[in-house]
This record gives sequence, structure tokens and C-alpha cells, in this order.
Amino acid sequence: MTVKQILQKLQKVLPSSWLYLLQDIHSYLMFRWILKVQSQPLNLSSKSAMVFSPHQDDETFGCGGAIALKREQGTPVTVVFLTDGQGSGGAEALTKEKIIEIRKAEAEAALNILGVPSSDIHFLDRTDGTLRDLQGDSKQRTIAQIVELLQRYKPEEIYVPHCKDCHRDHEATYTLVREAITHADIEVDLLQYAIWMFWRSPLFIMLKLEDIAQAYRLNITPVQTQKKQAIASYYSQLRCLPRSFVKRFQGSYEIFFKVES
Repeated sequence: MTVKQILQKLQKVLPSSWLYLLQDIHSYLMFRWILKVQSQPLNLSSKSAMVFSPHQDDETFGCGGAIALKREQGTPVTVVFLTDGQGSGGAEALTKEKIIEIRKAEAEAALNILGVPSSDIHFLDRTDGTLRDLQGDSKQRTIAQIVELLQRYKPEEIYVPHCKDCHRDHEATYTLVREAITHADIEVDLLQYAIWMFWRSPLFIMLKLEDIAQAYRLNITPVQTQKKQAIASYYSQLRCLPRSFVKRFQGSYEIFFKVES
């Protein structure tokens, strides 16, 4: 049974407020367990980084603290958005073109707060919601674009959504980036960040213990306020996201999962 099917069944029998409460409790318990029991401290490196984000906001939610800490020490950070974000929830009254324009402006504002200059922000503009369905030439063009960026910037670390992040575009981003790394023939440290995984994935049903092995916790206290300000830049998204979901990303730690090469 897919996560979507599980949620659909719960939505039929539970009021939305109760469903949000269950997801909030599950997310909180998973995050605290990994933070306190399952993870080890992550020492921030001075390695140059490239962050791949399916949509405009994932990069700030998932690793905004790491980005800010790296930029604070002068380490280069490049951010790549794979989709145009036009599928944004709660924006039915706006045209797709306007939604795209708003989300790009929000992304640049958030990343500027985190210390990333606009020249190091790239938009691949694939249609929101279609990454998993890319085939043939469209898929190869996307991989080629990623390869070109990898070869141009030569990052030593790559941050990418978790391979089981319970969202089509997020999981497809992981796959596309892994393929591009192989084509680029480079050696990098690969770290996964979680956006929807704690919120949507029932442990031991979709998520196994091996999926959350190699967990690391990064203390972002010195830039916590900065990250909160960057999150606030995504005003169009904050209107349609559960408050408890957003709150989970405003704490003093970020969790990453290293991928063994």
C-alpha cells in the first residue's frame, strides 16, 4: 500500500484536524528518536556544496542551516531547483506564470538571507509534479543539465532529498542526481535531507531501519534565526502548510543521512 493510499484511507475516517495531529505526533516522535538515539554529531566541513531542491522551499526547510553555516565561513554553496513550482497549493486564483514568478522571487530572497548570491542559484524549470514521469530526451536533457552544473562548480558535497521522502518529485530528484553524478564521473559526499519523510512515512511500513541508518545531526543554533527568516520568505507556501509541519524545521538541529559510496 502506498503512502498516498494510506492517507486517503485515513482521510475518509478522520477529520483533517485529527489527521494533522497524528502526522504531527508521528513526525515529532521520529525526529526526536533519530535526534537523541539514532544519530551522531555532524561536524560542518569546509567542502564546497551543491544543494538540489525539487521545489522552491525544500532547500531552506531541509538544509537552510547548513547552507547558512557554510556561507558564514566563506564556503561556496550552489543551489539548483529542478521544478518551476507551479503546482503550489493554495494558489488557485493565480496563473501558473504568476506562481512561478512568485516562487522564484521567494527562493532568491530566502537564499540571499542564507548568504547565497543570485548568481549561484539555478532553475531547471521542469514542470512541477512531472520529474518521475520524465522519459527519453526530456530525462536525458535534465540529467545533462545537472552534469553540466556538477562539472562547472565541482562540488565536494551534494545535498539531495531522501530517496524515500514520500513525494514523487523529491524521490525523482534523488534518482536524477545519482544518475548525473555517475555520468559526471566525480567523487562527492552525498547527504540526504528529509522534508515529508517524517510527516508522511509510517515507520516499518514504508520506512525501514536501514533507510535511516547513517543519520547525522547538525547543530544550527548560530544561524537558527537566519533560517527562520529565510523560511518566512516563502509566504506563499506558509499559507497552505500545516503550522506544526513548518515548526519542525525551525529548531536548532538539522538531520542528514549519509549515502555510502
